[in-house]
Amino acid sequence: MSQDDGLSADFIAKQRARLEQLQMGVLGNEESTVATERRYQEEHGFEAEESEDDAQRREQYVANQALRDANDQRINDVQRALQKIDEGTYGFSDASGAPIPKARLEVMPEAIFTVAEQEKREAQR
Repeated sequence: MSQDDGLSADFIAKQRARLEQLQMGVLGNEESTVATERRYQEEHGFEAEESEDDAQRREQYVANQALRDANDQRINDVQRALQKIDEGTYGFSDASGAPIPKARLEVMPEAIFTVAEQEKREAQR
């Protein structure tokens, strides 16, 4: 990529650092969620519970699973963005090859699709 693309080597280096930091943060959140669930099981084991407790635990499990799914998708996007930096294709959509605006990359360094392509991707889930 050249200066014409608006993505200088300095910008890409900064994005790599941001992506690596983001990756560590997302993975840390995932580990925290799993540790919290494990700690609950260790503390409460097979205690007799009220049906409300069971319902709350199921709701929390569903919420945690949704969080894990979102984290999995985000970490995949972060890792793909890092791979794209290595390939020299960072800043271009995986779907169409169209340039991803620099402003979008500044807000969301893991963006691997244009806004319209991302919206379509999310609608298909």
